Amino acid sequence: MRVFTVIGPSQSGKSTLVSGLAGLDAPPGRTMSLAGVADVVRFRFMEEDWAALDFAGGPDNLVNAGPALAASDAAVLCVPADTDAAVLAAPYLRMIEEAEIPCFLFINRVDTAAGRISEIVSELQTYSRRGIVLRQIPLRDGERIIGAVDLISERAWEYQEGKPSALIELPGEAEAREQEARTELLESLADFDDTLLEQLIEDKRPATGEVYDVATKVVQDHALVPALLGSALHGNGLMRLMKSLRHEAPGVEAAAARLASLGDVMAVGCLADMTKHLGKTVLVRAFTAGVGNGEVLAGRAIGSITDIDAKTPTGALEPGEIGLTVKSDHLNPGMACGRDAPVALPDWTVPRAAAYRRIVTPRNDRDETRLSNALARLADIEPGLTIGQHEETGHAVLSTQGPQHMRRLAAKLSDGFGVGVDEAVVPPALRETIARKIEKHHRHRKQSGGAGQFADVVIEVKPEPRGAGFSFDEVIKGGVVPRNYIPAVEAGARDALSSGPGGFPVVDVSVLLKDGKHHSVDSSDHAFRTAGKNAVREALAEAGTRVLQPIMNVRIHVPSVYSGGLAPLVSGMKGQVLGFEGDPSAAGWDVFNALLPMAAEDGLFGALAGATRGTAWFVSTFGHYQEVRAGDLAGLTAAQEGAG
Repeated sequence: MRVFTVIGPSQSGKSTLVSGLAGLDAPPGRTMSLAGVADVVRFRFMEEDWAALDFAGGPDNLVNAGPALAASDAAVLCVPADTDAAVLAAPYLRMIEEAEIPCFLFINRVDTAAGRISEIVSELQTYSRRGIVLRQIPLRDGERIIGAVDLISERAWEYQEGKPSALIELPGEAEAREQEARTELLESLADFDDTLLEQLIEDKRPATGEVYDVATKVVQDHALVPALLGSALHGNGLMRLMKSLRHEAPGVEAAAARLASLGDVMAVGCLADMTKHLGKTVLVRAFTAGVGNGEVLAGRAIGSITDIDAKTPTGALEPGEIGLTVKSDHLNPGMACGRDAPVALPDWTVPRAAAYRRIVTPRNDRDETRLSNALARLADIEPGLTIGQHEETGHAVLSTQGPQHMRRLAAKLSDGFGVGVDEAVVPPALRETIARKIEKHHRHRKQSGGAGQFADVVIEVKPEPRGAGFSFDEVIKGGVVPRNYIPAVEAGARDALSSGPGGFPVVDVSVLLKDGKHHSVDSSDHAFRTAGKNAVREALAEAGTRVLQPIMNVRIHVPSVYSGGLAPLVSGMKGQVLGFEGDPSAAGWDVFNALLPMAAEDGLFGALAGATRGTAWFVSTFGHYQEVRAGDLAGLTAAQEGAG
C-alpha cells in the first residue's frame, strides 16, 4: 500500500482533490474521519492499493499532521491559484521541509486564477528552501486557462469537464513559452545530475525518459518540489498528479529509512480517536511484518486490528498497510513502535506550544472526577493538548492550539464522556510585595487552663529586588529566642506570605528576626510560628503592598511579510518590542521578540491570528514581575476573582 498525506490552507479544495483522486480508476474505497481533523481514504489506482490522509486546514489542525507525515511516502500540498494566498501555505511548506519528505505541490482552481501561475510559484518560493519548479504550464484561451502542457513529455492536454483531459497539438502561440519554461525546468534538474548538465552545456536534447528519471530522483531526495496544475472540482489535472505520485513517490522502505535512527521501527501511530462502542482506536502504519492481532508491539500485545471502517477485521498488516488498533491502550499517536518499547518521533513532529489557555470546569459539580478521568484519556490522543492546574483554584487548565481545537475538545467531553464543561479565560498570576521597610513587634500569649502559649518576636520586613524571592535571617543575641524556635518563626513568616492584604501571594521580601522573648514553660514551636505569622501579617498591612503582574518573554514565529505590523500591535497591548530577526531554520520567516503582560496573552492570540491570517504563533515563558499601574489594577483583580 502507498500512503500520502494531503495538507494545505483552509478552503484550498483538499477534500475535493482527495475525492477526485480516489475515484480516478475505480469507485472510492472506505473512508473514515478521525479525531475531527482528518479523513482517511482508501482506494485503488492502477492495480495498487492507496491511502490518502486528508487533514483539515487551519493552524489548529496542522499540529496533528506531523506523525502522519512521518509515516507517509509523500506529501501533497494543495494551494489555491492566488498569489495573495501564498503566505497561507507558509506553515505547511515549513513542516514538509522539516519532515524531509517528498512533496508534490498542486495548484488548485486554476480555472479561477487571476494572475500568472509563475507568479504564484514565485510567491510560494519565498517560504521554501527547496526549489519549486513548474512541471506544467497552463494553456490559455485569452485569460482563461483551458489546459496544461507537460514540460517533460512536451504534450499538451485540454481540460474536459468531469472527464480525463484530451491530448491535443501544442498550439503554435504556446511553443515559445513552453520552450522557455522547459529550459528553466531542465536547468533546475541539472543542478542535481551531472549527465543532464553535460547534455545542456553541449546543447544536446535529453531523452524524455532520462528527464523523468532525474525528476524522480530529485523528488525522492526531497531536493525540489514539482508544481502541478488543475481544478479538482472539475476533475482537471488529477490524473497527472496521481501518475506522478505513482511513478515518483518512493515506497514504504523510504519512510522506514527516514526513521532508521530511532531503531527498529515496526509501526507508527498516526492518529487516534475515541470511537463509539470501541473506545480508543489508533491509526497505525506498519513498516515491517509482525503487526497483527495478539502480536507484541511497543512492549505489549495488540488487542485487534480492523480496517479503517472500524468494523472489518484485518488480522495482520503487511508492510506499508494501515489499520486501526482496538483494545491497545498503550499505543498513542506520535509514537514510533518497536517490538519492545515505544520511541518518540523526531522533534519536528511535536506540536508547537499550545498558547490558547482556558480554565475548564464541569457544569455539574458531581462530574469533577469524571472530568479528570476524561481529560487524562483525551491527553493520550490529542497531541496538541496540554493539561495543567490553576494554582489558586485547582481547576483544570487546558492549553490548546486555538478556539476551534477547544470547541472540538468540549464536544468530545460532552458526546464521548457525558461531561458538559464551561470555560473561562485564565487570569494572570498576580502577586504582592511590601511597599516599604518596617519593623514590627508582636507578642503571642494564650492561657487556656493547661499549658499556655507564649512567644515574643521583633522582626524587620523589607522589599527586595524583583525576582529575589523570600529570604529569612536572624541577629538574635543572648538566647532571647532559643535557637530551636527560630525555624518556627521562619515557617510562620512563610505562612503569612501565602496571601497578602490584597489576597495574592507575597514575593520579593526579606524577614529579619531582631529580638524577642520566650517563656521556659509556655513557649513552643507552635507559639513562635503563630507569632512569626501574625507579625508579618501586621507588617504587610501597616506598610502596605504593591500588586505585581507577570511579564512574559514572548517569541512570535511569523512570516516576514507580517513582521512590520507586529510592533504597533504589541505596543498597543502595553508590551515592549525587543526586535526581530530572520529565522535561520525557515525561509521567509522571522522570530519577533517582545515582553508582554501575561494578561495580554489572550488578546495577542486573537490579534495575531487576524493580523497574520492565522499563520503566526507564539511561545511565552515567564520573565519577571512588574508593578501594576493604578489604572490597570481594577481590571486585573476582577479577572482574578472571576476565575474562582
